[in-house]
Amino acid sequence: MAYLGRGLDKISNIEVLDNITFDGSSSYSITKGSVAFTPNSAQSCLISIDGVVQATNFTVSSSTIDFGVAVASTSTCNFFLHYGTGVMTVPSDGSVTTAKLGSNAVTSAKMFSGFANGITELDQWRLTSTLSLSGNSTTAITTNLERNDTAGFSKIGTGMTESSGVFSFPSTGIYEIYAFGNFFGGLDMTFCRINIQTTQDNGSNYTLQNTGNAHTFNGYYIMAPAYTVFDVTDISTHKVKFEARHQNSGNLEAGTTNNVTWFIFKRIGDT
Repeated sequence: MAYLGRGLDKISNIEVLDNITFDGSSSYSITKGSVAFTPNSAQSCLISIDGVVQATNFTVSSSTIDFGVAVASTSTCNFFLHYGTGVMTVPSDGSVTTAKLGSNAVTSAKMFSGFANGITELDQWRLTSTLSLSGNSTTAITTNLERNDTAGFSKIGTGMTESSGVFSFPSTGIYEIYAFGNFFGGLDMTFCRINIQTTQDNGSNYTLQNTGNAHTFNGYYIMAPAYTVFDVTDISTHKVKFEARHQNSGNLEAGTTNNVTWFIFKRIGDT
């Protein structure tokens, strides 16, 4: 009889299979559009024979249905439906196959988009000319800075921009900032320091985020590392710069073909 509402073949991904022509056998091939069809399970199938709906009183093996008893050739198959995993609360074990996935449904970009640990920005800069430091005074690093251009290096993303030693970020997010200062000078034991300074108001005020200290002795080179994590919520106001200090007169060393004093910026997640 007629009824109101959507047809069963319009509910989610229910498949309408070919009606079976009975010949007195107990088992029959399952097809859709005359092509062999393999259901998820017998529990996913609903078939009507002579107006009586049959469910779970048969078995399914690959694309064959077996009723366990002979079905008279005079019987009529009214409909044969297959309920796909889309209408199940939980898919059957092993029922989700590659063929069931839409083209480009799963990509690395979709998998990691918005993840807190997605690295979308990574950049490295270095000092290209030795910076002379006066005794026991802090000096801002404002010139002779370049992005690493040594063969083999490649940044990720847009990268940082720099003006007079102030670095701007390409996008909001939580960043790791590293500074590695290579110092030389003096024959006595002395300390060296590199600072990471950040601003959240476009330079009106700076906050000392981290100080990396090291001691030189008898003219040896020494590396002073500094590290901080900075939450960049506005790229127009959140910036970073670096400073160096030597207890006595000395140098902050530099290089143009390799990294002697350098800085790393890595975006590790969303703000």
